[in-house]
Amino acid sequence: MSINPIAVGATAPDITLPNTEGQPVSLSSLRGQPVAVVFFPFAFSGICTGELCTLRDNIKDFQASGVKLVAISCDAMYAQGAFAKAENYDFTLLSDFWPHGAAAKAFGVFNDEMGMAVRGTFLLDAEGKVRWEVVNDPGTAR
Repeated sequence: MSINPIAVGATAPDITLPNTEGQPVSLSSLRGQPVAVVFFPFAFSGICTGELCTLRDNIKDFQASGVKLVAISCDAMYAQGAFAKAENYDFTLLSDFWPHGAAAKAFGVFNDEMGMAVRGTFLLDAEGKVRWEVVNDPGTAR
């Protein structure tokens, strides 16, 4: 496992991924506002569900601060859509399914051995620069 997250101060990669409806969303289209980018291993898994439900339950804190929340995993957009619907997520979920893990790799949080993103969290400023990051192992909640 070679996890090497992008550094604080670096410009975040301009990834484009489909949302739960299949519409492409790029980080550059979100410029002008801070963005929290949250990578998680798998939809419907215990720790991931708990983490994303905590984000859901605190979404007003993000909104009050003007921060756009984006959660990304290597699950297909259909799984992401079912996950969002089942848990009533009111934030953007993006699918890093194909090319498999390309966004997680660009952010330095892809676990090649397991074929999934680890728990990487990045706060981007309005210009797309990384201002804060933290990475947790797959079995360790944020």
